[in-house]
Amino acid sequence: MEILLPLLNLSGTFVFAISGAMAGVNRQLDVFGVSVLAFVAGNVGGIGRDVLIGALPPAAIAHVHYSLISLTAALAVFFGHRLIDHIQSPILLFDAAGLALFAVAGSQKALEYGLPAPMAAVLGMITGIGGGMTRDVLVARVPAVLSGELYAVAALAGATLVVIGAQLAWPPVAITLVGAGVCFAIRLGALRRGWRLPVARHRK
Repeated sequence: MEILLPLLNLSGTFVFAISGAMAGVNRQLDVFGVSVLAFVAGNVGGIGRDVLIGALPPAAIAHVHYSLISLTAALAVFFGHRLIDHIQSPILLFDAAGLALFAVAGSQKALEYGLPAPMAAVLGMITGIGGGMTRDVLVARVPAVLSGELYAVAALAGATLVVIGAQLAWPPVAITLVGAGVCFAIRLGALRRGWRLPVARHRK
């Protein structure tokens, strides 16, 4: 886990940063705007988690490589977005991958800081959805987590599996990978098959 957890955080930062940069490109922002969205998408969830558990200063601020990874993703998308466009629904796919990686990494870090199991799962969910929500708000889009999509639910499912595995003393690496896989599968199924939560219907 000493190797896997930093790897999950860095990988999640990169794929979420790509999703943020793609959102900026689609909104025709300049290179600075694309870079800001990349950093926000890749790091806000982790920053929020670290502030809540008292891991200060947050890793994304204390270690420069998080900013460098975000900037690398932003520049790669800004100058090579036509290549990324060949991937079907690139923002959604990278977003689903980032969601899965951050959800399990967030719950593992919360457990390391001694949080109770239920709150560790919630912190994993917050880590997963924070960057994507902030990115969507900045580009004037209703966040997926608020519009009936299986977004936060997917993150919570993956994080909960990690927490349950920790309580049962299952191998942490294996349960972390399984949790990420479950989160990604639920999110991808929601995208491909239209799985949704019930939404409020306004009665006239």
